[in-house]
Amino acid sequence: MKLGLPDILIVFAYLAVMVFIGVYMRKKARENKESYLMGGKKLPWYMLGLSDASDMFDISGTMWMVALCFVYGLKSIWIPWLWPVFNQVFMMMFLSKWLRRSNANTGAEWLATRFGIVGRGVRGSHTVVVIFALIGCFGFLAYGFIGLGKFIEIFVPWEMVSGHIPFYIAPEYAPHFYGIVFTLFAMFYSIIGGMHSIVLGDFIKYMIMTVACISIAVIAMIHLHKNGNQLIVPDGWSTPFFGWNLNLDWNAILPDANKKIADDGFGLFGIFFMMMLFKGVFASLAGPAPNYDMQKVLSTRSPKEASKMTGFVSIILLPVRYSMIIGLTVLALLYYNQLNLASGAGTDFEKILPAAINNFLPVGIMGLVLTGLLGAFMGTFSGTLNAAQAYIVNDVYLKYINPGASNRKIIRTNYLVGVLVVTIGVVLGFFARDVNSVLQWIVGGLYGGYIAANLFKWYWWRFNANGFLWGMATGIAGALVFLKIYNGLFLYIWPVLFLLSVAGCLIGTYMAPPTDMDTLKKFYKTVKPWGFWKKVHEQVLAEDPSFQPNRRFKLDMLNVVLGIIAQCCLTLLPMYVVLWMKLPLLVTVLLLLAIILILKRTWWDKLED
Repeated sequence: MKLGLPDILIVFAYLAVMVFIGVYMRKKARENKESYLMGGKKLPWYMLGLSDASDMFDISGTMWMVALCFVYGLKSIWIPWLWPVFNQVFMMMFLSKWLRRSNANTGAEWLATRFGIVGRGVRGSHTVVVIFALIGCFGFLAYGFIGLGKFIEIFVPWEMVSGHIPFYIAPEYAPHFYGIVFTLFAMFYSIIGGMHSIVLGDFIKYMIMTVACISIAVIAMIHLHKNGNQLIVPDGWSTPFFGWNLNLDWNAILPDANKKIADDGFGLFGIFFMMMLFKGVFASLAGPAPNYDMQKVLSTRSPKEASKMTGFVSIILLPVRYSMIIGLTVLALLYYNQLNLASGAGTDFEKILPAAINNFLPVGIMGLVLTGLLGAFMGTFSGTLNAAQAYIVNDVYLKYINPGASNRKIIRTNYLVGVLVVTIGVVLGFFARDVNSVLQWIVGGLYGGYIAANLFKWYWWRFNANGFLWGMATGIAGALVFLKIYNGLFLYIWPVLFLLSVAGCLIGTYMAPPTDMDTLKKFYKTVKPWGFWKKVHEQVLAEDPSFQPNRRFKLDMLNVVLGIIAQCCLTLLPMYVVLWMKLPLLVTVLLLLAIILILKRTWWDKLED
């Protein structure tokens, strides 16, 4: 442990500020349900975008991405397409404004604008999306909980703490103890202050993380470029381009890295990439999952601001985050033998991030980094918690249990639900094997069952609530079954889940009549989606000949392609800077500037509510 007194003081000061924010925002959050869960839909788009980016800068995901960068080099920029990260581009270009036009408070409430409010299928679709949202939230809470425990354990060895605790905890549960302690802080300011305190806390955390990430990048550059140091890496490590095979051979340098590549299942990288792209496009077209990302979109002041917010996320997240990722990777490669990454199963690459921080950052900077990463955990945790509260309170308690609840009772219920959700997330964290296993199931398995139903709802008029119910139900059930019987990379069984869900969607749709035409016409006129809406379009036009349909499909797709390329440039930019690869850096900057100028005319100037 190399934490100095200044580092410890920085961490405690941050925790104290978070507690203060929760107390300070308590009165504002208690004004009404919308103020508590959505910030009253009055927060500016750039603050919500910064908060959304901060929530995505999670500690577990960053540990995973540093491990990927160490093993796969610049090719690691593609692997987060598992989420897929480029879904933010689809949202930026058209889906965020479509979603925000509903003026709903949650994804489940949004369904009423598409399918109506009566009928067995409507009730079932509402129930299944709430179940999906809660399963996803609990999974992400467990995912963050595991990563935090592994992270803190390196900085604060259990033997230094165990003697000061009045009860016995087995050493293997030390990470869980650390996780619980910091979870309590996140729970306090999130539950007391609601969305207002979450956004303000995320802003403070982002400022800390920016300073910390740039500091790490500068330190890595100094270490790399002094005395002619060179990275000892396999051929192909320093290029993002690839063929059918990965062709990274670590045998002569670090054989355990080859074992990780085999365990990950990424050796046939061309096939893996095509599977990610295939799944990612469908997942992106389906729109955001019902989590904190969707809640931030629904909390914006207008559809136009929803689009701006989503576009802002990539700009402020990727360069800062990847400054840290490449910086820690460079330090780990230069001084690998000092990191002590051995575990019972071989090298634990997920420990690279905390080990590199612990070994190479000076006092003060280490405190900022540690504080920023703790804040990253707390931000992700609080955003996910807020989303879970919204679904339980808005879509269960107020819909079925106590529709006439007073504002005071609603706030108290939010407090109680928050404590319950955190408890369940922590308990699940005790049963999860590691960060990667939870991540693979969420993005490969569970979300595989989500895509089909949510794809049809935007683009096909005949799709109804019954189809949504059966599509989601078969997808979720399939994901849960495969969780029990399959231990590999969920991406490779995603097509099976997707086809099962498509079958459920089609069978369920034709087992029930179409959605009421008045509901469809109102949805089509309000949201203005493009797709297979001819029958509805004709009836809308018969009633209102002046109606202008959405004819932006080709332009939206062009903007999506440009946006994805720009997103890759934003990712590579700090990597090329730290490695000081001058020609690739120049090409990346010029390409990025050209895309910005084009999108100014094809997207920004054409934004509308």
